[in-house]
Amino acid sequence: MNIQQLRIVRETVRQHFNLTEASNALFTSQSGASKHIRDLEEELGVELFERRGKRIMGLTIAGNTLIDCIERILLDVENLKRSAHQLTHVDQGSLAIATTHTQARYALPPIIARFKQAFPKVHLELHQCSPEEIVSMLKAGKVDIGIATEALHEEGQLFACFPFYHWYHGVVVQEDHPLNDGIPLTLERITQHPIVTYHEGFTGRARIDTAFSSAEVFPDIVLTALDADVIKTYVELGLGVGLIASMAYHEQRDQGLKLLDASGLFPRNTTYLALRRGHFLRGYAYQFLKLCRENLDEETVQRVLAGRQS
Repeated sequence: MNIQQLRIVRETVRQHFNLTEASNALFTSQSGASKHIRDLEEELGVELFERRGKRIMGLTIAGNTLIDCIERILLDVENLKRSAHQLTHVDQGSLAIATTHTQARYALPPIIARFKQAFPKVHLELHQCSPEEIVSMLKAGKVDIGIATEALHEEGQLFACFPFYHWYHGVVVQEDHPLNDGIPLTLERITQHPIVTYHEGFTGRARIDTAFSSAEVFPDIVLTALDADVIKTYVELGLGVGLIASMAYHEQRDQGLKLLDASGLFPRNTTYLALRRGHFLRGYAYQFLKLCRENLDEETVQRVLAGRQS
């Protein structure tokens, strides 16, 4: 048994059982990859994959049982390499973060600036993607830290999640809009106007829908977008009232627009920092987490990763 055999099995699963794609990803030949799989199956005494002719269709019962063990072994191998590198390169390396546009654009810039000042030799990889893609990248070990409002805290067995900060949605309108009259907002008043807001599954959209549904009012959502900058653009054009994360509004940059407080209308949202259990973190990664949340020191994180209370 060797590490390359395990990598080929894992990559074949990741590539949805397309052996050609798995071989390309690992820079090996398809025939070589197929032989590695057969050799491993022969050594283990079980077939890992169901086949139709030469085509791999999926995992067998044995394969489903053993794939988690294979993932753990490869994770330990990767952690061993990172640990050795940590001993000789304390303040240099890379830190990969997967997050949404909202966090990358509005919450993280001051934190990243302070981190880069403290660790100038660390290369930062910032991946902007959907919450579901962040979960996938964390599971695959492609990133060290995931940051999002949705999806992460639902993976309690695989991830350790820490609250980053709390926030509310706000209503953004043109300065001369009828809602900007000083009268307290209600959901009924908002739904008298077309609405522009986030796509489903992004930036607390589910809580917006829940608030309207609970009040039995029905908004006319005329356009949805992935990020607040696009939403504000169409509010400026008069397409409708914008529902955005309140931190996405900047008075100086968003001249001509007004943010109206809606914290009493929509539930509070929480953005989470997520780590995959068992994934080795370099020392500077803990410093990044501490910049995000002051009381999130290495000892606290390690305790939660180990399944003990913080």
